[in-house]
Amino acid sequence: MARFNVKLRADRRGAVTAEGAPGFVREPRTELFLLAVSNMVGEHTYYEGAEARDARFRELVAAVAVADPDWFARFVPWLRTGAMLRSASVVAALEGARAQVAAGIPGSRAVVDAALQRADEPGEALAYWLGRHGRSLPKPVKRGIADAVVRLYHERSLLRYDSVGSAVRFGDVIDLTHPRARDERQGDLFRHALDRRHRRDNPLPPSLTVLAARAELMALPVERRREVTDPAVLGVAGMTWEALAGWRQTTMDATAWESAIPGMGYLALLRNLRNFDGAGVSDAVAEKVAARLADPGEVGRSRVLPMRFLSAYNAVPSLRWSYPLEVALQHALTNVPALDGHTLVLIDTSWSMDSTFSRDGTLRCWDAATVFGLALAARARRATVVSFSDSSRVFPAVAGESVLAAVRRFREGGFFLGCGTATERAVRKHYNDHDRVVILTDEQAHRHGGGDVAAAVPASVPVYTWNLVGYGVGHAPTTGNRHTFGGLSDAAFAMIPLVEAGSDARWPF
Repeated sequence: MARFNVKLRADRRGAVTAEGAPGFVREPRTELFLLAVSNMVGEHTYYEGAEARDARFRELVAAVAVADPDWFARFVPWLRTGAMLRSASVVAALEGARAQVAAGIPGSRAVVDAALQRADEPGEALAYWLGRHGRSLPKPVKRGIADAVVRLYHERSLLRYDSVGSAVRFGDVIDLTHPRARDERQGDLFRHALDRRHRRDNPLPPSLTVLAARAELMALPVERRREVTDPAVLGVAGMTWEALAGWRQTTMDATAWESAIPGMGYLALLRNLRNFDGAGVSDAVAEKVAARLADPGEVGRSRVLPMRFLSAYNAVPSLRWSYPLEVALQHALTNVPALDGHTLVLIDTSWSMDSTFSRDGTLRCWDAATVFGLALAARARRATVVSFSDSSRVFPAVAGESVLAAVRRFREGGFFLGCGTATERAVRKHYNDHDRVVILTDEQAHRHGGGDVAAAVPASVPVYTWNLVGYGVGHAPTTGNRHTFGGLSDAAFAMIPLVEAGSDARWPF
């Protein structure tokens, strides 16, 4: 069959999955939620091409923003700050605003503002709008972006994100949206951003001290720049590790990294562990980095998703990072619910789950499913973990084992099966009076004889499907005790006890 199956086939039973099993079409809010939390804009998935997927996303956004604007106004901010998805939230806010303006529905200004949480995002939002809809900016879009500019634009963000390589610079955003500066210093910054964009040779305003410190460093001859190693001096000039690498115009050696590390954020440290090892950063500095990685407060503030710890763990050759990464992942999972009773966790390891999950390709969908499946099992009073494809295997538990160690054992033990998606067969084979069933999958089940994949589970027992990809047709209905969610985060998993306690809180926002 073709790699990207973008057409939804139907027979007399109605919709079917991409592999021919009985399928279930979702109501628009549920379909949008599942697609949004699994959508890397512009990326192919196994059964759906990028263009079709993005078009479906835009259509769903437009329909839901008009049909249920209150739900949409809660959804977009959560998508950005709860699910931590940048591109999907920006596109949702803008396309939703466009649809609401056309329908005469107010409120989209605040939604656009809430979707923009980093200083490069006003420019990204404008670049998206200009590329798709032209230069005519509706007032809610214009004012929402301007509100975000006032929140996000300062000297350090100008240095970090106002790149000559960007199609839409800070000055362009200011020109097009006319933000009202909150004080005189920000007004000076806006004027300087316009000067930078239009190459006007006006003097730097005295209030912009960070920019002045950076200018002093830039004036140093290249051969003297390696002498500057004081983190305080670099910090005053807003010199990030990325900027330091370019400014030095030479390889980042151990001394350079050690001068940059005190000012690096948590995620930057996590991403550069391999570089620290390659440059030969000292054990003393590495110990400080390891302490930050394992600190529960740092983990909580960073809001780094658990999959990133697995990605870092897979990337680094040095054993000195293994333990702090294991500790960090355990801290990141503290909000995964401690489930009572006996839980059946089914992890889909079919070939379609070998699709890219992270944008850089270091994590696959089955990696993410395994992390969370094993985390749920670790927090449950009693759990049965099963890897399934055409066949299935029970993954044996080891008392006291960390999640990362379990993931490593899962991989090395051959539990990534890599064939078809016989979900109904796995449920029927392994369900044995469990108190709940959790299925981590893309829902594209093989054809089977049952009404849905969970037909073997009594109606009184809850079945939770976590969809990692967000295809339009699912493998089970979303009624009664059958629940489908998307987005692999600890906040999402916290919905299990809410549902079982009889809460009406269907959405995590």
